[in-house]
Amino acid sequence: MDNLRTFFVFGLLIVSLLLWEAWQNDYVRPEQQAQQSFASNEVAADLPPSTSIANPSNDLPDMPVTHSMDNLPAISQSVEVATSSKIHVKTDLIDVTIDTLGGDIQELDLLAYPVESGEPNEPVKLLAATASRYFVVQSGLRSDSAAPTHYDTYQAEQMNYELADGEDTITVPLYWKTSEGLNVTKTYRFHRDSYLVDVDYQIENNSGERFTAYPYAQFNRNRPKEDSGFIYTFTGATFSSPANQYEKVDFDDLDDAAYSRTGVTGGWAAMIQHYFVAALIPADQGQENAFYGKSINQRNYTAGMKLPTITAATGDSAQAQYSMFLGPKEYQRLEVAAPNLDLTVDFGKLTIISQPLFTIMEWIHKLTNNWGWSIVFLTVLIKLAFYKLSAASYRSMASMRKLTPKLATLKERYGDDKQKFNQEMMNLYRTEKINPLGGCLPILVQMPVFLAFYWVLVESIELRQAPFMLWLQDLTAMDPYFVLPVLFGLSMFFQQKLNPAPQDPAQAMVMKAFPVIFTVFFAFFPSGLVLYWVVNNVLSIAQQWHITRKLGAL
Repeated sequence: MDNLRTFFVFGLLIVSLLLWEAWQNDYVRPEQQAQQSFASNEVAADLPPSTSIANPSNDLPDMPVTHSMDNLPAISQSVEVATSSKIHVKTDLIDVTIDTLGGDIQELDLLAYPVESGEPNEPVKLLAATASRYFVVQSGLRSDSAAPTHYDTYQAEQMNYELADGEDTITVPLYWKTSEGLNVTKTYRFHRDSYLVDVDYQIENNSGERFTAYPYAQFNRNRPKEDSGFIYTFTGATFSSPANQYEKVDFDDLDDAAYSRTGVTGGWAAMIQHYFVAALIPADQGQENAFYGKSINQRNYTAGMKLPTITAATGDSAQAQYSMFLGPKEYQRLEVAAPNLDLTVDFGKLTIISQPLFTIMEWIHKLTNNWGWSIVFLTVLIKLAFYKLSAASYRSMASMRKLTPKLATLKERYGDDKQKFNQEMMNLYRTEKINPLGGCLPILVQMPVFLAFYWVLVESIELRQAPFMLWLQDLTAMDPYFVLPVLFGLSMFFQQKLNPAPQDPAQAMVMKAFPVIFTVFFAFFPSGLVLYWVVNNVLSIAQQWHITRKLGAL
């Protein structure tokens, strides 16, 4: 059992190192490469960000439409002659900048989510259009005739909108027209207490010719530069369809091959990052859409959708609608916004366990109004649920502890004859009716729940910048004074004292080093996670000490 326990802890360390390596590969190194690529491209650096984006005539995957569009003329990208203005829109939750060039959202601040808890007036910028951090929405109509894409300029009625008291909606119309009589109105609708933005295209065709186009919308971004510390969370494109409710496609996958799904009923396309999501949602979930993703020079990445082709005979009109969710991964809001969008709160393969745990933690929070106490009480409930399994494990360890003097005698008697020592040790286990695996199996049964709770703590935005008490004012940040990591190391040390000591001196030395190693390791973890482990260890020590004392093994 000693060997198994040692290998188990070593396994945890190896997994941790692999996570660190994955984080380096997914964040630090690609960012350095992107910076070098960006610095070496002088032409791109001198142009507005929109010139480095995907051109729908070339970069969107082909799809069958009712009107042939296979040989379309390229869309003009001469931004030198294009003029644009910025439209400012502010609701109770978001602060938005719309560029009349393309009529698209270029910047979006989340007013309820500051970057740092100590700086409440600096909100998280989910969308931005700078060279160092580029993440925007692009949309338009793709046609074999004149039609507004995200390279064309719209006209606006006014440049500032703000949600007033008593109002529930802000409507922002943008206008584009041709001299031949084709008029397009692109309308945004922002709502109070909502991160959903509705987009509506209204086409009035008086051009004398039949108008055919397909609406498209896409997110375009570069690789993230946010530092996720030691906790790896997915950043990339995600898609949903009836065949695959939640499909993740990371940037490396898009570097290897473009993503394309056609004939998808309903669904959505999104770009996600830790705590936040930007999603494109067709208004009609019963129609067939196409979703796509692509890498552009291994620097920028798109994830988007094509809506069904719309047509308007001369003298007629047509329209298309979709919505965008641009905000935090708050489970209740996502659940209402679109089917399966709540899966972007990515609990991984243990969602079936994580979701009930999160629901219970939310219920506790309603009683305590403190997420730190919610973690503490949920940890207590988990320990109570596994009380009998843990008791069986600790009884086995206590029995093993009672055998420590006899095992020491065997070690002295057989010296370096490991084969004989192991044979006599197994005979001793049979004589005393002790299963050496009895202390490990109950722990392995509990591991899925512990891992599920880990992902609840990592993924739940409700814990972001949530205070606990005293010096702990952000459960997702490191403990500023390292009190919890030290308490964790001490609890691990005392728990070792209750376990049978390894017979191998080398193993004993390694086990003694683990509390120090894990104290340093956990010093960089979010305090909410360390709080969970400290409470779990303290409860485990209390239960193990009671059982060990009861069996007279102390």
